[in-house]
Amino acid sequence: MKLASLRDGSRDGKLVVVNDRLTYCTEAGHIAPTLQAALDDWDRVAPELKLLAESLSHEAVPMIRFHEHDALSPLPRAYQWADGSAYVNHVELVRKARGAKMPETFWTDPLMYQGGSDTFLAPRDPIRMRDEAWGIDMEGEVGVITGDVPMGISAEDARETIRLIVLVNDVSLRGLIPGELGKGFGFFQSKPSSAFSPVAVTPDILGDAWKGGKLHLPLHVDLNGKPFGRANAGVDMTFDFGRLIAHAAKTRSLCAGTIIGSGTVSNKLEGGPGKPVAEGGVGYSCIAELRMIETINSGEAKTPFLKFGDSVRIEMLDGEGHSIFGAIEQTVEKA
Repeated sequence: MKLASLRDGSRDGKLVVVNDRLTYCTEAGHIAPTLQAALDDWDRVAPELKLLAESLSHEAVPMIRFHEHDALSPLPRAYQWADGSAYVNHVELVRKARGAKMPETFWTDPLMYQGGSDTFLAPRDPIRMRDEAWGIDMEGEVGVITGDVPMGISAEDARETIRLIVLVNDVSLRGLIPGELGKGFGFFQSKPSSAFSPVAVTPDILGDAWKGGKLHLPLHVDLNGKPFGRANAGVDMTFDFGRLIAHAAKTRSLCAGTIIGSGTVSNKLEGGPGKPVAEGGVGYSCIAELRMIETINSGEAKTPFLKFGDSVRIEMLDGEGHSIFGAIEQTVEKA
């Protein structure tokens, strides 16, 4: 089933069930008022929501048009947002561009940071920043929303705690990252509010595309209306979502509604860095990766980070070309 949170004047929105083609929805407030409430009582609520989804598919319940512009991020705020870096190819390029050797442990122990989760941008909200010099960048990712996760869970068991899957734009300020990491205390100012897809979907909706804790479909990232990235989210993903969840839960339990991100989706090409879409490659899911490759190849980055007025679109399509999650579509504006 597909779930969304529509604007209703509250912080958390109202829960609706959306049909497969993202054209109609029906209110689910009689089952659970918000998505977080549904996640808190998932074992009881999920079967009722599934029945409602089936009734919606048969047009047997009151329906309203579903407009992605009316959607908040599925969880407009969350108890926890932890972003991994499952595509080690991306990390390797970052370090290679600055002449740093990557520790071997990066291939066996996931990287992860804890991001701010008190306010997420809606999928069509602008990205408002005060200064272009901060190095504004998009990061196209896949994320999962979990149920309750016990401390010390295995990677295999962790996959069973995945309730919903979403797309992510993990907005990053590249110009602020070096100074923050140089302090040895991690990200904060350089990681402002992220945005999530209008719709969250249960794993069963994805069919064969969801296997092994990975989503095996291309992530479409467009910059100013042109294809920028088409990397397959199931390829070159060193750590699946079960592994990422288990990593996060090594020393603590995770509450229902925790969001775990994959990190920037990144594919290699014949063992080396990928090529732009315009040159027959699958491109990139963030500008920083293209700049890294430019630096490696020519000694200097040429592609600028996002400027005021630039637009970003992140989406994923099924085998028939239909949008699965709806689109994250944002324009950069001066705050």
